[in-house]
Amino acid sequence: MALGRKKTSKSEKDSFKLGSSKDRKKRQISRYRQSLLFIAIVVGIVCVFAGAGVFFVFLDQRVPMPQQSGVIKLVNPPEWINEALKEKIYKAAQAGGENLKLDENAAQKVQQNIAKVSWVYQVVVQTTSDSFIVDAKWRKPVGLLKIGHGKFYVDSESVVLDFVPMSSLPIIEIKGFPAPAKPPALGQVWHSDALSAAVAILTLFDKRDKLDVPGKPLLNQIDSIDITNFGGGQNNRLPHIVLYAKDGTGTKDGTEIIWGAEIGTWQRHLEARDEDKLAKLYSYYKETGSLLNGVKYIDLRQPDKANFQPVDKN
Repeated sequence: MALGRKKTSKSEKDSFKLGSSKDRKKRQISRYRQSLLFIAIVVGIVCVFAGAGVFFVFLDQRVPMPQQSGVIKLVNPPEWINEALKEKIYKAAQAGGENLKLDENAAQKVQQNIAKVSWVYQVVVQTTSDSFIVDAKWRKPVGLLKIGHGKFYVDSESVVLDFVPMSSLPIIEIKGFPAPAKPPALGQVWHSDALSAAVAILTLFDKRDKLDVPGKPLLNQIDSIDITNFGGGQNNRLPHIVLYAKDGTGTKDGTEIIWGAEIGTWQRHLEARDEDKLAKLYSYYKETGSLLNGVKYIDLRQPDKANFQPVDKN
């Protein structure tokens, strides 16, 4: 017997429709509740941040905001100051890179930091609306010392300066210096009669350059000054102090400039006066325009005149 499909009564159909309607309503209510919960969470988060914002405003009324960071400005630095040395001063002012603010406490700190740099002294720092104004005296290097693998400068007072490349200045290497195992600290005077003798001559040349040949300093043609026989310590018959000119190719030990005894002792060694030695050398330089004119040495010790030894003469 063939099986027929079971007929569904009207009451059953109504119950199916009713059940579907109830399910849809439940799902709608569930989604509505979820929406309300989401809105409540969002509102709660907004309230939290709003409250925090009010708290931050409250803090702002009690803790001053940091002032604007200032820049370092140098007052009338010497014309020979280069960018490497300026950068050294700027880094020292920041002392590790902290962001300095424009107030009196920061100005004092900047002053203390810069004062530790050997190249400057009598440092005074003041503030403006946007800057730290640094006024200081500068130490100008005149001599270079090479000790082991280290390099140091000394100024006209024999104060030790750390090495910074300075192509704009004629800084003369000092040779034959019996250096101690450990040099003085940076910014300290290097006490040595031999070193002081070399520095005194170089300082004398520097002053004479400014007066006589400012456009073409004689020091630019000097390579080194040798104080190995300072005071006649090795051989009293040999010159005590000798300078060497560059030979025009950049190599060392060119023309010898025989200065002789240290400044102030010329009479004891029967040499020309110091001022006469200087006058002879600069007269020759201004007349020839160079120390590289086929001369082997220039002896300044004779009281009456300077002796010039040609290169081709033994």
